[in-house]
Amino acid sequence: MKRWHLFTSFGMALALLAGCATLDEKQRAWIFQPSDRTWSGGAAAAVGMDDVWVDFTPAGKDQPVRLHGLWLASDKPNPEKAPVLLYLHGARYNVTGSAPRMRRMQELGFSVLAIDYRGFGKSTHELPSEKSAYEDARAAWDWLAKKYPDRPRYIFGHSLGGPIAINLATEVSDERGTIVESTFTSIADVVSSSPQWGWMPVSLLITQRFEAVRKVDKIGSPLLVVHGDEDRLILPDLGRKLYAAAAEPKRFMLVEGGSHHNANLIGQPQYRQALAELFGMQ
Repeated sequence: MKRWHLFTSFGMALALLAGCATLDEKQRAWIFQPSDRTWSGGAAAAVGMDDVWVDFTPAGKDQPVRLHGLWLASDKPNPEKAPVLLYLHGARYNVTGSAPRMRRMQELGFSVLAIDYRGFGKSTHELPSEKSAYEDARAAWDWLAKKYPDRPRYIFGHSLGGPIAINLATEVSDERGTIVESTFTSIADVVSSSPQWGWMPVSLLITQRFEAVRKVDKIGSPLLVVHGDEDRLILPDLGRKLYAAAAEPKRFMLVEGGSHHNANLIGQPQYRQALAELFGMQ
């Protein structure tokens, strides 16, 4: 399987665009690949989920932002007491594409809110950036905290959503735990680990750095790092390095046979055990 467009062309593009005024915009477009595309089967899995709208005005801005999300309530007994999970998705596909993974997190006992960053799906149409994605995640978290103040709340990030989740976990103090799956230490490390472009010295040209490895030790809650051992998009070594940089309590979960997209599915039993042992969830 080929890497994202970002990771197949990023090195050469940076070299060609060094000094170009649009370098930052090009990187933002390659990294996020914002769209209204969804995975096959995403729309079917989203049937029955509720639309959610998060409205806020970013600090220093005059124009309000509207984020679209999907809400999936727990189907367990006493759903009003179920823990709540903020789901932060990765690049290219909109929130509907995450509906199957949302269903699996529901099976693990969560009520789930997943949001689209700016530029994705029905959210405010603008080119996202590392900064704006952090702002969007924080706005969604604040929405959850206001709506469910007495429920335990967790943060989840898949792929590019991983560093966004880690950044959020360093900003707040009311999360019970953080989960990242198929994610990485930094964009520079992803590029350097690419067999196509790893030899190119492009690190200094990267503007959207997503340096989760520099923040992960500041998380004040238990951290679960999940990776499939057959992930060819984000190599498992990057997940291990992220885990190594984190503070205790933490756990690394390697899913045998798991790819970038199905570690959550194949690793469901491991997930259940890890959530019980690390977060005390039954």
